[in-house]
Amino acid sequence: MQENIRYGAFDATEEEIVSAAKAAESHVFVTNLPEGYDTRVGERGVKLSGGQRQRISIARTILADPELLVLDEATSAVDTETEMLIQRSLDRLTEDRTTFIIAHRLSTVKGADTILSVEDGEIVERGTHEELLEKDGLYADLWRVQAGEIDALSSEFVEEASRRASASQVNSGSN
Repeated sequence: MQENIRYGAFDATEEEIVSAAKAAESHVFVTNLPEGYDTRVGERGVKLSGGQRQRISIARTILADPELLVLDEATSAVDTETEMLIQRSLDRLTEDRTTFIIAHRLSTVKGADTILSVEDGEIVERGTHEELLEKDGLYADLWRVQAGEIDALSSEFVEEASRRASASQVNSGSN
C-alpha cells in the first residue's frame, strides 16, 4: 500500500505518505488492513473497494502536489457515505489550486468558484451554485433531481428528459 501511494512522489518519506493518506481519508482503512501500510494490493494482494481506490488515488495526488488538477467523476462509483469522505479530502486537495472538476453529482461542484452547465456539448449556464439556482435553469433542475425534489421540476425539463429517454430507447433498439 505504501508503494502504491508513493507513486505520487517517488521520493516521499513514510511520514509524508501517512500524512497524505490522512488528508485523503484513507489512513484508518489502511491501518486496518492485514499488514497496514505494508499490505500488498492488487491481483495477489488485498482487493480494495472503489471508494478505497479513489481515496488512495487522492493520497497519491496530494503527494504529487500539482499546480493544475483535473478530476473526472471523482465520486461517480461510490455510496453517499464514501462520497462525503472523498469530498472532504477533495476540499483540502483543491484549496488554493486551479481545479477542473467534471461531475454528474452536483454535490461535488457545489462549492466551486465557477460552475459551467453543459448541454449537448455547449455551455448553457455559468455561475456559482447559488447564482445557478437563482437562474432556475438546467443546473437548478438537475440539482432538484439529485436532491429528490421531483415535484419542483419545470415542465420543460420533464418533457426534455422524456424526449431523451424515448430517443435512447429507439437508438438501443428497445421499445
